[in-house]
Amino acid sequence: MKRVTIALLASLLTGAALAAQTTGVTAIRAGRLLDPEAGVVRLNQVILIEGTRIRDVGPNLAIPAGAKVIDLSTMTVLPGLVDAHNHLALTYKPVPENNVYYYTYVQESTALRAIQAVSNGIQMLASGFTIVRDMGNAGNYADSALRQAIEQGWIPGPTIINSGIIIGGMGGQFFPTPEMAKDHDIVYPEYLDADTPDEIVKAIRQNILFGAKVIKICVDCKPYGYTADEIRLIIRESAKANMKVEGHVQTLDGARSAIEAGIWSIAHSTALNDEMHKLMAQKGIWRAGTETPRGLAGHPVSAQAYQRTLEGLKNAYDNKVPLTFSTDADYWVEGMTRGEVCLEFLKTWTDAGIPNADILRAMTINGYKVSGTDETRGPIKAGFFADLIAVAGNPLDDVAALKQVQFVMKDGEVFKRDGVMTPAAFFHGGPVNGWRIR
Repeated sequence: MKRVTIALLASLLTGAALAAQTTGVTAIRAGRLLDPEAGVVRLNQVILIEGTRIRDVGPNLAIPAGAKVIDLSTMTVLPGLVDAHNHLALTYKPVPENNVYYYTYVQESTALRAIQAVSNGIQMLASGFTIVRDMGNAGNYADSALRQAIEQGWIPGPTIINSGIIIGGMGGQFFPTPEMAKDHDIVYPEYLDADTPDEIVKAIRQNILFGAKVIKICVDCKPYGYTADEIRLIIRESAKANMKVEGHVQTLDGARSAIEAGIWSIAHSTALNDEMHKLMAQKGIWRAGTETPRGLAGHPVSAQAYQRTLEGLKNAYDNKVPLTFSTDADYWVEGMTRGEVCLEFLKTWTDAGIPNADILRAMTINGYKVSGTDETRGPIKAGFFADLIAVAGNPLDDVAALKQVQFVMKDGEVFKRDGVMTPAAFFHGGPVNGWRIR
């Protein structure tokens, strides 16, 4: 009797210990689990999440005792989305600056833009974007501050892959007068003037020092754009810190130089033709096309320009250029959040005839690859960070289902449920995730 009692007690204690160990486990019942890489939906899956990461995924997984269960059995669960080109610390507007970015930069301090970047990041996460490449135009490193704050656990937001200050030839994308350009004060901090090899190296190192995770250059914003050899120097110097290089390109000659040099990604698509697309496909160069749709209030696109955009995107797809979903949506549209504006860009892709499965790959799998997060984030697989979203419909049937994200989980924490943001768990009053290294 005594032995039985001891055995029973040991059993109870073991069970209690196991239950205690599993209270940190979350189990998600996914009615449909979308695998964008394979382009298939798997039914009735269970996702086990422990802490910030996925522990296991499968159709008949046992849910541990004490686990928190989230029932998404009527929904489609899929990995978080990626915008591979945005500017969260920039929002130009009709009032007061008449949608002129130069005046936005003059009027708004870096501190104010950093606060707005927090708001824009939250808006992006609410629309299902769990990773954003923030590609410059962020004042004096507001993008680095945003990334640090999110990584610290102070605020909710996407994983940020930020570029710091855009590097270019004298003037950047601005055209200051001689008086305004004195000491380059009117250009900095939006652009780093770098015309000589020494200036180029110093600009790259400054960005790395102040928290950049990718390097962005203006390839041809001025007639004195970078040559292929100069871009090779930029690529070599950036690679010392394991960083890739994206080029803002607006001319055919600029595109040719960037491609010849072997740049990682090209932003914008107006200069990319069939010849350039074929070369990009051969070299595996990412295309961050930023194709603006028609119909966004306050941002008109002519029928002719839109037709050229559609033809360019379709040509890139037919040539098998690596495509990313990239918006450059750095403006305000009345009645819409930043994330909702970005999702309007789905229209361009569908109008170009890109299949839903490939749109989804561009928004997920390709986004993880271009941002360099593909070994830790993205796919819903064991060992990866638990970043996932859920929608009512099936995006493989209708990609517009992504416009109604009902559930968002980031790093294992529920940010949005039943269409309502509940981000309380993300806010903390002090250091959470260690030393705030840049």
